[in-house]
Amino acid sequence: MYEESRIDLRHWCYAFWRACTSKKGVSALEIKRQCQISYKSALFLMNRIRFAMAPDPDSPKLTGTVECDETYIGPRKPRHPGTSRRGRGTSKTPVFCAVERQGQLRRRVVADVTGATLKAAIREEVDSRSRIITDEFSAYTGIGPEYAGGHDTVCHATKEYARGDIHTNTAESSHALVKRGIVGIYHNVSREYLHRYLWQFDFMWNHRKLNDGERTLLAIQAAEGKRLMYRDPVNQPKGVN
Repeated sequence: MYEESRIDLRHWCYAFWRACTSKKGVSALEIKRQCQISYKSALFLMNRIRFAMAPDPDSPKLTGTVECDETYIGPRKPRHPGTSRRGRGTSKTPVFCAVERQGQLRRRVVADVTGATLKAAIREEVDSRSRIITDEFSAYTGIGPEYAGGHDTVCHATKEYARGDIHTNTAESSHALVKRGIVGIYHNVSREYLHRYLWQFDFMWNHRKLNDGERTLLAIQAAEGKRLMYRDPVNQPKGVN
């Protein structure tokens, strides 16, 4: 990760600390001001750190009760006039999320929110012995028979947000943290680089029970053997065409 880097190690250490202790993220402009380095250096440094936080491709699938949901990240105003229901008519980027109750979270940029795309993402991230919980979005219809725990839904359209233990509030909460970070810290993130920011937010969520020092050490250790190449296919998120 530090190959050919001319940035002082103290700046690397500080950036790792800020990236692992700031719940909503830290901008490259802030690192630039505080470390007195160029914006270009600060941006590449932060992208390398986000790459260190990338999930292990060999991680086991999610198990137990798993909430699945989709959201849209991007400019608030639509690129073209018209309705924006389920992301139509906007320039927002669709993002899929699957999260275990009291466990790990997986998030990815997806090409669209069709049934084929979302079901493929669920199959890739969730173990077949699990129980799936989603909202009433029709794209999830029919996935239940593939999972031992079945498929339960909650109907947001009728203002039903929880029915016993059936809800997607955990996934919704994780979306809220990402959007607050994007709007409040980064202001806007292009689709091309969104997956790297999601890696950082997911790393923070998955290791939320660690203290700041432990989380920072884990990120530094995760950087071992990782070399960020902008044209390397390994940097492309799963599920993106």
